[in-house]
Formats: sequence, structure tokens, C-alpha cells
Amino acid sequence: YFPRIKFQIPISLKTIMKTNDTIRLLKTVVFYGSARDISPPWGGDTRLGDRIHKWVKKSMEERIGKVGSESVKHEITILDPLEIFSGSHPGITGELRKPVFFMGKNVTPEIAELQKAISEADCYLIISPEYNHVVPPALASLMGHFGGSLYKCKPSGIVTYSPGPFGGTRAAMTICTMCHELGCLPVSKLACFPVAHELFDKDGSPVDPNHRMLKQLPELLDQLEWMAIAMKNQRDATGSY
Repeated sequence: YFPRIKFQIPISLKTIMKTNDTIRLLKTVVFYGSARDISPPWGGDTRLGDRIHKWVKKSMEERIGKVGSESVKHEITILDPLEIFSGSHPGITGELRKPVFFMGKNVTPEIAELQKAISEADCYLIISPEYNHVVPPALASLMGHFGGSLYKCKPSGIVTYSPGPFGGTRAAMTICTMCHELGCLPVSKLACFPVAHELFDKDGSPVDPNHRMLKQLPELLDQLEWMAIAMKNQRDATGSY
């Protein structure tokens, strides 16, 4: 009902498997922040975020993180409000008429699978623009459909972008607050990309692969992976509160 990226072991990871290192596979849910699919009156992409979505997805697929003696990979599930609010998950609406935790046992199989993905995740990554300098309504609605009990005791990371010079940083601050209240505590490192149409081509390739702004993502993922492993170890040892 929603895209789940299959984990395939690359040659570089097979090499790691021959050593004494432990491989940790993190279940990572990626939330897209916008359901908009229309060009602005002044022109431009119908969905600027697709450039960043593609780059982040590719970066995470190719990444082999390192936390102590463990090598870290991500099993990614993408939750896109443009798809979900377009009818693929009956009962979930953009205006949040009925939270899932109000549905009781009357959830559809599609919604149950969303619940399962969010509940079983080790961490969350949010990729979002800013609307009116705050959380986009589609992101707040999608995440808000599900109760904090699914998110709690796990970390989140925030990636923002904009066509202007601020890179969505003002929205990032309000997304931080939302994540705190849901219980998926955001790591301190942000990845914010201004004038995103000049940083990334339409296929998601960086215009300049050595651009200093691109270093933000691996630094964010370093923190996210460390926190995800630490919090999972504690959940496994004592459960959550």
C-alpha cells in the first residue's frame, strides 16, 4: 500500500560481513512533508521536494553508517501524503477528520499497515518544505493521524528545503516541537537546503557533488543512527514508558 524499499546487500556490505563487525539494520520511516503537486504562479517545479527526496533516498540506500563496532544500514519505508491523501488509504484525509486512534478495531488493512510501519520503526526522517514558516498542514495531518504511543522512545531527523535563501529553517523549528510532542525526539543536527532548485537537478543529482551544504545529511544521519541504536537497546532492555 506504500513503497517499501527492499534491502539488498551491496558488494561493499558483503565485504563488511566477512569481518567481525556487526551489521545493524534500522527500520526507518521517511515522511514527505508536502502534498502539493502544482507549479506556483511564477513558475518552477510542480513538486520541488522531489529533487531532495531522490537525493536523500539514494544517499541512504548507498550509505553504510558506523556506530562503534556496528555497521548500519537503513530499511526505508516512504510515507508520502500526496499518495496517501489521494485515496490510497480510505479513511485517512488531509483535514484529519478522524484520527486512527479513534477508529478502534475498525481500521482498514491499508491503515493497519501504516500503523505497523510507524510502530515498528527504529527512527524517522522528515523531509519537508515550509508553509507560512511553520509545519506544512499535510505533514502535521499525516503524522497526527497516529498517536504518540507509536512514535515514543525513538529519534527523528529533520531535512528541510525551500526555493528561497532560508532553506526551511523556520519550519524546522516548529517540526522539532511537533516531534517532541509525539515522542520521537529530534536530533540536534538539521539538514536545511536553500535555493534547492540550484543545488539539485530534477533527477536528484547534486549540481556540485562537493558543495558544502551536502555535508549536512551524513552528519544528521550519524546522530540519528547513534540515537536509534541507543534507544532501541533501551526499549529492548526495559520497554518504553
